[in-house]
Amino acid sequence: MKKGLIIRHTPYEGIAGFRQPVEEAGYALDRIDVTDPEFARVNFNAPDLLILMGGPMGVYERDANPWIDCEIDRLASRISLGLPTLGVCLGAQMIAAAMGAKVYPGPVKEVGFAPVALNAAGAESPLRHVAGVPVLHWHGDTFPLPENVELLASTDAYRHQAFRRGPELLALQFHAEMGEDRRFEEWLDGAEDYVGEAGLTLDQLRAQHERHGPDAVAAGRAMIAEWLRGF
Repeated sequence: MKKGLIIRHTPYEGIAGFRQPVEEAGYALDRIDVTDPEFARVNFNAPDLLILMGGPMGVYERDANPWIDCEIDRLASRISLGLPTLGVCLGAQMIAAAMGAKVYPGPVKEVGFAPVALNAAGAESPLRHVAGVPVLHWHGDTFPLPENVELLASTDAYRHQAFRRGPELLALQFHAEMGEDRRFEEWLDGAEDYVGEAGLTLDQLRAQHERHGPDAVAAGRAMIAEWLRGF
């Protein structure tokens, strides 16, 4: 059986809705938190599939998170080998940093359920499944597009919402895995100010989650299933 490894940057941001298509594609999944003492010794090149999930920290907050440099270095090695890699939100930013792009705070907080706009490449990629579907956004950082990648999706607030390199590398700023996970309430805990900066209340965000979550997860699962069939 193929092996997949999830890198979890915070306990409440796991693989969520993406677990189903990954396991159905034949991957036995393992997981490690960046706070685990064993994390520094993990061989990023060993798994058949590496999945990097989100987190509240910024790639540039390296003094407070000394594991970041170690993660980026090992991620860069994996990317150079062309090994299948998926990054979501912070995970996508880590991929961008590993490919030489600078990650930095953006002008606004982008939070809430809204669709992404696919370009021509995105419309012919696995992202076609999320076309027109409101998916969860929760970030305020961005990056220039790394060299030798293909942009797939944008929003009005942030142009670089998704990119890929070949069939094996996919980076998503948005959270198409979220919409049915009970841990969403942990995202909201203490987030009133952050969500407020995006012009929403916690109750409004809960209502969006209730209304759009199931369709977002269904579209996200279809997207990941097609991506996994591509290599």
